[in-house]
Amino acid sequence: MQACYENVACYDLLMLEKKKIKEKLEAERDVLVEELRDMGKLNLETGEWEATPEELDAPESDQNDMADRFENFESRSSMMKTLEPRLNNILKALKGLNKESFGKCEVCGKDIEIKRLEANPAAQTCKKHLES
Repeated sequence: MQACYENVACYDLLMLEKKKIKEKLEAERDVLVEELRDMGKLNLETGEWEATPEELDAPESDQNDMADRFENFESRSSMMKTLEPRLNNILKALKGLNKESFGKCEVCGKDIEIKRLEANPAAQTCKKHLES
């Protein structure tokens, strides 16, 4: 059996799939970066995103306003804790897109199902090892 890179039709299909995957990854990266920028800023020293309080139109007038602002800040922090790891997975996938190991399960080394990669181009495991 020929390896895919030796079969021109298979190789072309693989390159087309990688192009689609790259486009999806870049689009999701851009959305995530924009969302993170709306909620915080990137700390250049640590490389991590940090939540910032929402800007106020008027000074806080009472404790309720301060409590609301604190609650909003906590909400931003929580959301950033979800978005930042996703962004890191996207960046890792983009970096590894042209490596031979791209699309291989990090647990068993077998190919990740194409439907899984279409749904989540940054997937690092096959369905069998999803929870690993």
